[in-house]
Parts: sequence; C-alpha cells; structure tokens
Amino acid sequence: MLLQSFRVTHLQGLLPLTFLLSVASLGLKTVQASTPEDQSQRPNIVLFVTDDQSGDIHALGNPAIRTPNLDALAAEGTIFDQAYCTTASCSASRSVILSGLHNHFNGHYGHEHSYHHFSSFERVKSLPVRLTQAGYHTARIGKFHVAPEAVYHFDKALPGNARNPVLMAENVKQHLSSLDGQQPFFLYFCTADPHRGGGTREDLPHSPNAFGNIPSGYEGVESTYYHPNDVRVPAFLPDTPTARAELAMYYESISRIDQGLGRLVANLRELGVEDNTIIIFTSDHGMAFPGAKTTLYEPGMHVPMLVRDPRASQRGITNHAMLSHVDLTPTILDLAGCYSQDTNPAEDFHGRSWAELIGHSSSGDHDSDSTDKWDKVYASHTFHEIQMYYPMKVVHGRQYKLIWNIAFPLPYPFASDLWSAPTWQKQFEQGPETLYGQRTVEQYIHRPEFELFDLVNDPDETRNLALEPEHAQRLQAMQQELKAFQKRTSDPWILKWNYE
Repeated sequence: MLLQSFRVTHLQGLLPLTFLLSVASLGLKTVQASTPEDQSQRPNIVLFVTDDQSGDIHALGNPAIRTPNLDALAAEGTIFDQAYCTTASCSASRSVILSGLHNHFNGHYGHEHSYHHFSSFERVKSLPVRLTQAGYHTARIGKFHVAPEAVYHFDKALPGNARNPVLMAENVKQHLSSLDGQQPFFLYFCTADPHRGGGTREDLPHSPNAFGNIPSGYEGVESTYYHPNDVRVPAFLPDTPTARAELAMYYESISRIDQGLGRLVANLRELGVEDNTIIIFTSDHGMAFPGAKTTLYEPGMHVPMLVRDPRASQRGITNHAMLSHVDLTPTILDLAGCYSQDTNPAEDFHGRSWAELIGHSSSGDHDSDSTDKWDKVYASHTFHEIQMYYPMKVVHGRQYKLIWNIAFPLPYPFASDLWSAPTWQKQFEQGPETLYGQRTVEQYIHRPEFELFDLVNDPDETRNLALEPEHAQRLQAMQQELKAFQKRTSDPWILKWNYE
C-alpha cells in the first residue's frame, strides 16, 4: 500500500492529528503494473515540459510567434485547449505532474532548491518509479527541481544545458542509441526556457532581468529575432515599451524550445522509433510575469497541452475537455498499459486518465460525449519561494471560477524575479492607482478573501462577483465544492474554514 511507508515524524509539528488520521484512513492502493509479454508493442512516451510558458504557440492562436515544429506537432496530434496546472510554481507543479497528487498531499509545497528546501513525502510513489517497475526504461534531461531523488528516481539522468534544447536532443539521441531496444522508454525532457534568466539584448534598453541568456550564446541554436512592435500584449499586462521588450525576449526563448523539439523529433525518426513514440508537450505553468506565474488567475493556470499519438485515428484536431496536470501521471500510465485489472486507479491518484480523449475532437458543449465528464478542474497553491506564503484554493468550471485567498489580509507576495521584472517596476513606481493590465497596482497586491469570476462574460477576470447579492447562492455552492475537494484530497488547509 502507498501509505505503508508513511512516517508521522515527517509531519509532526506541521499537521494536526485529525489530518494525520484522515490521511491514514484513505488506505491508498498502489497501481500494480502488469507487463505485457511483447514489450515491442508498448509505446515509448516523451513528456516535454517547458518552464513558465503560456499558450504562446502559432498553432494555439498567436500568429506573432514562429513555432513551426510545435505547429507540426499540433497538426499531427490533438490540441487540448483547456489544460490547467494546479499551482503556478515550478517545483510544486512538477511534483504534481510526476505524482498525480496535489502538492498539499504530496508535501512539495514550494521550491526544492537552495534555502527553500521543500520536498515530497517519502511515501509518494512517482510516475518514473511506477514506469520502471512496469518494465520501462526511464530517463530525464534538463530541469528536475523536485526532491527527494529517491522518490522521483529515473533510471538515467542525462547531461545537457537546459537552455539549449538542441544540445539536449542530441544527448538524448546518443543515449537512446546505446540502449538494446528491448525496453520501451519514458523520456522526461524539461527545458529551462522561457524562464527568466537575466539576459539582455543591446537593442532593447528596457530588458534587464529578461528571458533566457544572450540568444547567440547557444551552440547549434539559430537566433530568432522579434521586434517589440510585432509582439502581442496579453490583456493582463500593460501595453508599454518595457512590456513589449520583455515579450520579444520571451518569444525568442520559445523559438529556442521549438528548435529543440524539432531536433528531438528528427532524432527519434532517425533512430526508427518515431512511429511508436507518443509525445506530450506542456508547461509547468504560465509565463513569468506578475499576473501569471505564482497566481491562479487564467494567465497563471492555463497551459499548452499538445499530444501526438501515432496510433490515433484522427490528427490535427482540438478537444475542449478541461484537463489538469494532476491527470498526467494516470494518463501516461494508462498509455503505457500499467493499470492492473484488480485495482482502482482512482484510489491511487487525485487525477484520472484522459488517454481515451486523444484523437477525438469535441465541441466543448455539455452534450459532447468527450467533454461532459471533463468540465471542472481544481487548483491548490501554498508557496513559491519560502518567503511567499499565500495559500489559494480554486474550483474552476467552464463558466465560473472561485479563488479562495486564505491569507488575504497579507499583501500578495512576489517571486524575486517577478518583483524585479521591468514591466512590473515601471508601473509600481508610478503609484498604487496605476493600471497594470486590467488591475491597478493596489488591486494586484491586496486581494479579497474570495474572487468569483464569470469567465464567459469576463475572460480577463476584472469583475469580482463574490460580493454581489445576486451571486450569493452560487458563491455558497462553490465554497461547498472547494470544501469537498479539500476533504477528498486530505488538504490540511481545510481547517482554515473554521478559524481565521
């Protein structure tokens, strides 16, 4: 059983006894993998995860950006245009991706590196460990950012500069060439782009602490130039020269990612495994600007999700099912044939498999068979950096979304890179009533306890319905949904309904 290795000493002083008992009472079972006799029939699987990227891909509706390889992936696969992270923080989000458990349950509340020192509980059984036990060879390259290593253990950690996805793809090719070909493989390919990296462009005076490093500094990567006048400024950002300069560099780093994906696919083709390899492309969360990363507003939660399965009967289609990162582990295990017949996958994970949706389009209407069970996601955020305590819980339907800001009396905390972002500083310096996108600086920093939005009529989340009497019944119903989600996933912050 998953919880047989549960150690109370890991939580003493952190969680109340009632929570420990509720966790122990879940009795989560481990999915036992049954390995087919013919390993050659099992698909290889690549999970390609970028760092701080919103849906800025030409095929996803941004004509200003050049992403030919991502466009090709979309044309050959399924676009899931309603995919969401559960927490817009790098380590915490990756722990969810690799476990199928919300971070308030797996213990990875925030960043792994340096003094932040967050990690998952030893009881967690991760995706790579499960796949290894199921007969897969597992390898990772690039950004890892979760702990402990024993919980998230891969058979092989490959070298490579995570800012150079072309070189990463070459190192992957070399490694795959060394295998005997008898095992299917799972590859976790994670770039450090387009995360901010402090690079500058001399022709853009407004771009210190921007995205990536100097574009010409990567061997084998062609620099893709974007003029600030040509970028698209999303509604949550101010349309200023500073914002446009930063967005131009953000686009450049995405074009580097695109080149890396193209090289990876070409290498898989050259190795003769492309036709038996499923590729899943996503990001850990939205772009690294205040208003997106670290928030649970739409620019922070909404992520790209492209899936190319060579076995799918339909290609180049869009499915509007609402998917969550918490669904990725069960989905990948399902694709790998790793569910046994005598266990219930729902008892192992907070998410569920959407493998059956790949290769099927949908209208997004509730009468669509492929979406009527996929019309709600949840989110749970606690920290980013250690100094950034600001727990938020979200229930997100197709039309209405509720955010519970548990620590709402506190000013909203900033990630160090976002606080120093030139786009934010230019607006902050002008005073609290200055607009930063659709909100004032003051509204961004000080938030109400509950934020209720009608995303159909207010996609930019500018009108909070939580205090409007005509929405009181809906607010109460969605608050109950949040409580049910917290109870179902053993969230210790459920106690906050009773005090504070």
